[in-house]
Amino acid sequence: MDLAGKNIIVVGGGLSGQAVCRYLVGQGSKVTLFDDRSAEKFGAAAAELAALGVEMCLGGQIPAGAFDLCLKSPGIPPTHPLLVQLAEAKTPIIGEIELAYLTADAAPRFIGITGTNGKTTTTTLLELMLRQAGRATLLGGNIGAPLVGRMGGFGGSVVAELSSFQLEDSRELHINTALFLNLTPDHLDRHGDIEGYFAAKAKIFAHQTAADTAVLNADDEWCIRAAALTPARKLWFSLAPLAADQDGLELCDGDIRIKRGAEYTHLIRAEEIYIKGRHNWQNAMAAAAAALAQGISAEQIAATLRDFRGVEHRLEFVCRKNGVDYYNDSKGTNPDSTTKAIEAFASPLVMILGGYDKGSDFHPLLQLVKEKVRYCIITGATAPAIKAAADAAGYGSYALAADFDTAVRMAMAECREGDTLLFSPACASWDAFPNYMVRGERFKQIVTEE
Repeated sequence: MDLAGKNIIVVGGGLSGQAVCRYLVGQGSKVTLFDDRSAEKFGAAAAELAALGVEMCLGGQIPAGAFDLCLKSPGIPPTHPLLVQLAEAKTPIIGEIELAYLTADAAPRFIGITGTNGKTTTTTLLELMLRQAGRATLLGGNIGAPLVGRMGGFGGSVVAELSSFQLEDSRELHINTALFLNLTPDHLDRHGDIEGYFAAKAKIFAHQTAADTAVLNADDEWCIRAAALTPARKLWFSLAPLAADQDGLELCDGDIRIKRGAEYTHLIRAEEIYIKGRHNWQNAMAAAAAALAQGISAEQIAATLRDFRGVEHRLEFVCRKNGVDYYNDSKGTNPDSTTKAIEAFASPLVMILGGYDKGSDFHPLLQLVKEKVRYCIITGATAPAIKAAADAAGYGSYALAADFDTAVRMAMAECREGDTLLFSPACASWDAFPNYMVRGERFKQIVTEE
């Protein structure tokens, strides 16, 4: 892709948008950055980018003129007036991942991981498996540093977490090994319905060939449906024995084993995996299946599974105080993720729920909360919807908090010796925090300092 002299607009000035601007300037492009935020809210990066020659178009003022290409942030919906205008003008619109792929010049192997839940854990674990086996890796996508500008001359394995927002912006992205972990309703405010959400996720298979690999969850109906969308070799993972015609990883009597036809090889006992919960056994099996497809030995994979301590903000043990265990699951941003978090604990639970409204249905979650959670603090923009679901479930052991800090302190006050305080909000952070990481750090700060 020759970018020199091209007139390119970058829509969205977050971390990936800023990285794209710097890369494009280095390639000799004429770059305009559009962002709905004012210069004051954008911060110091505005002056830095302007000094590089980027034309800054801040505060939502739509620029005039034609562009050769648009690079959009995954967080900007395609219904944004500027994107609609660019689409009507037939301007090609792609995302940062697509740009990184199109400008790579050493043909790296691209491993992509998608699904509603478990993406970050599986991506991090898989990259660690490859790296500990001596492979050259780049970690990126929806976690880590943007990939654009990092792939020049790199011929190893790119391991990328891919959100539905990133995949819907892809056009030519060829994933050599594609992992589809699961699908439950999420981001329906963006995709309209579950079918639209599935269609975005399934683009991970769009350019696969018979020479590629697809890793799929045999316990998930959407993953089973997705298998028909790719000609790639299938490797499955399941919390039950696989079907006779399925190869991959399965759980049988507590033993995670590799199935190849009628042959079975022990990998690891599920209880040896450090990270908590049956859902993390699935994540471990998905990562292991993909690592096996890259030629990593079962012994190396098992060693990584025993050592891996999990991902920050994902069922992260924070501390024990006065006989109470505190867990930060700020990355639990939808009801299904929070369901899995609750199911990982046997101890009495006090919980904090609530945040930004993505159009989720909280009724099934509150049925589980009624069964498993002794007391719950509800806060955030979704508080009315979660309260309504609690009332409908006949669950009255809750209180409402006006803001996040108050919610954490109220939850701490409700805890008794032997309890676990679980912060797993089932919602995104954007009503009060810029991202789940800042929210999780605030939770940890309060519980450790109070």
